[in-house]
Amino acid sequence: MRVRALLISLVGLAVVLRISGQTETVVFLSGDVRLEDGSAPPDAVQINRVCNGRSTLAATTDPTGRFAFSVDATGSSNATADAGQVAADKSEVNRPLGNASQYTNPITSALRGCEVQAVLPGFRTESVRIAVRDTTDDGRLGTIVLHPLSRSGALTISATTAAAPAAAKKAYDTAMQAIGREKWDIAESELTKAVTIYPKFAIAWYQLGQVRQKRNAQDGAMQAWNEARKQDPKYVKPYEILAAVADRQHDWGLAEQYSREWLQLDSEDFAAAYLINAVANANLNHVDAAELAARTGLRVDKERRVPRLNYVLGLLLMGKQQYADSAKYFRAYLELAPNARDAATVREQVAKLDRQAEAGPPH
Repeated sequence: MRVRALLISLVGLAVVLRISGQTETVVFLSGDVRLEDGSAPPDAVQINRVCNGRSTLAATTDPTGRFAFSVDATGSSNATADAGQVAADKSEVNRPLGNASQYTNPITSALRGCEVQAVLPGFRTESVRIAVRDTTDDGRLGTIVLHPLSRSGALTISATTAAAPAAAKKAYDTAMQAIGREKWDIAESELTKAVTIYPKFAIAWYQLGQVRQKRNAQDGAMQAWNEARKQDPKYVKPYEILAAVADRQHDWGLAEQYSREWLQLDSEDFAAAYLINAVANANLNHVDAAELAARTGLRVDKERRVPRLNYVLGLLLMGKQQYADSAKYFRAYLELAPNARDAATVREQVAKLDRQAEAGPPH
């Protein structure tokens, strides 16, 4: 798959507001996130403001890839709900209110040395410096490029999107705007139009599945996700959701299949896929395959984001009467997830396993 970058176009807006006879300086920044092929990213992108080495969350993108936030004179950031309205009001808010030079400009100090960064797992960000000099400066910041860190980042982008005809892309964009407004009927209609015009539109099929799930049409959602998987077998998002749904429904055969296919795309970056695969194999009585999946998942999960891998491996080892090792993995689970709903039960099990380990194997 051709490596693509995520492009973020930022437009800054500055305004002086009079509130209750006082003057307050506020800077509005807005923009949108796009893939190289022009589509919005499949997941929300976190927008951080970094000042003197300190990073704070400023906003997240909406389903269309747009975002907006304001910064006041104290340096506080506040996400703005309607990025489109901020952009539409640009000419008005940029109009100086009287003689701008008569006002002090604490916002310049608040933004000195600040940058904007975009954060999406699997990607490395470049930074854009905020260079707002005064309240009449439009603060246009340029472009941020996110570079894939690994194959997993590239797999979140469908290669079929670039070839979509203009009419299909327009329908898709309209659908994403409808999703942002939670207009599920409009979104489903527009996504259906997009995939009718361009049946290989994998990301549109994926989003159609998401919308159908919102409308409680689970069978239709599964059909759409499977179509996305069929149209772009190297697009990872359908495998993630299909495996997760099969796991929730206790359809162990499908959970094993989808998680295995997911791991075939990238075996080194998706610890969650190993968890689903381990659980599915355990329930299918494929104990050795389940143990291998759990152990491999723990090796892959270097940042220990999937604590339940320890719990599953502990259960498998308990079934093999390897009580000391089982207790070790249960303890690791409790260390990583001390407030889990089953934590009290697992603690009781650890105490029981310790007694069994001391007693030795049964004669």
